Amino acid sequence: MIINATRKEVLSSHERRCTNAFSQAWGLMFRSRQNLLMIFPEERKISLHMFFVFYPITVIVLDKQRRIVEMKPDLKPWRTWAAAKKGKYVIEFGFPTKKVQVGDFVELR
Repeated sequence: MIINATRKEVLSSHERRCTNAFSQAWGLMFRSRQNLLMIFPEERKISLHMFFVFYPITVIVLDKQRRIVEMKPDLKPWRTWAAAKKGKYVIEFGFPTKKVQVGDFVELR
């Protein structure tokens, strides 16, 4: 479960968790709409591709304190994107969400 702790709102009640390099590289490719949480061992530069993801997503980058440091709404299929800031967590929302903004804290259960 992913909760915006700042606004006290549930962002996702069910998401796929990716904790290894293979699952993170595979991500949402060839999958139906769903939410995805990537957890990295430590903060790093984030870059994503949308190859073989057939719907737009919203990307949220969290630092090690789980504070939103960057967002990319409406990342379209067949594009690439690189975050300007480092992150330890990346959330990919396969469904539209407007319940977040940079600076909000996120709780992961």
